[in-house]
Amino acid sequence: MTFFLEQLLNGLQFGAMLFLLAAGLTLIFGIMGVVNLTHGSFYMVGAYCAAYAIANTGSFLAGILAALLGAGIYGLVVEVLVIRRLYQRDHLYQVLATFGLLLFTNEAVSLIFGRRPPLVNIPEILQGAVTLGPGFQYPVIRLAFILVGALVALGLWLLVNRTRIGMLIRGGADDHGMVEALGVDIRRLYTLVFGLGALLCGLAGVMAAPLLAVEIGMGERILITTFVVIVIGGVGSVRGALAGALLVGMVDSLGRAYLPTLLGQLFPPTIADPLAAGFASASIYVLMAIVLIIKPSGLFPARS
Repeated sequence: MTFFLEQLLNGLQFGAMLFLLAAGLTLIFGIMGVVNLTHGSFYMVGAYCAAYAIANTGSFLAGILAALLGAGIYGLVVEVLVIRRLYQRDHLYQVLATFGLLLFTNEAVSLIFGRRPPLVNIPEILQGAVTLGPGFQYPVIRLAFILVGALVALGLWLLVNRTRIGMLIRGGADDHGMVEALGVDIRRLYTLVFGLGALLCGLAGVMAAPLLAVEIGMGERILITTFVVIVIGGVGSVRGALAGALLVGMVDSLGRAYLPTLLGQLFPPTIADPLAAGFASASIYVLMAIVLIIKPSGLFPARS
């Protein structure tokens, strides 16, 4: 039972990180209609900025600030210089342009920070474990990141549903031409949404830095999983991004924990281990296929 609870919390922590990435991506695609393959690069930029700031200041708070500023500013620069020219273009142009930006970002980060992966230690305040039950302790840093994900989800819900900016965002998603006709600078609104998405990526990057390897190309691997999340949840829906992220996090965590044991009872280790690794990696795509068969628009489509 303790092992099961631990994996559930691991799934929540992974889901919280995925939500930060998926929320920005689903807003950008759902509102602006842009297929943005550079989204994972903002996550990488955030992680590297955090690692650099922590290494030079010794402060995790400085790392958080550097990640938010680095990813947010880079996102704004990308939107103004490149993405703004692609809104009325076909998705093929968007894919090609953002894929080129992805390659450019990888090379730029390697030139600025070097190719050697930086090491980010867990900050002292987040070290150790909390006792959650008899014989069950869980790392403080993972609990903290679960809490951060929950607070961001609440903040986004309030922003989208309870503020004037959120009203404009929802209106821009449904009919950006009418919003512009009412006197709203739709270009500025798009820049705001894009910058918000990049900012959330930076936060996800600093969350991942102490737990995962910070390296060139780390954004591409997580980007595929993020697309799976928004397809499961429904494009353009923050609520769907949250539901999809939690589902993918749980399925991935529980699959990697229990599939080796289950297959080990049926096959010898030489067969069971590679099979378990393959099935665990494919589990989220099986989940996506099942959801799309039942609900082709995702669990919580934005215009349901």
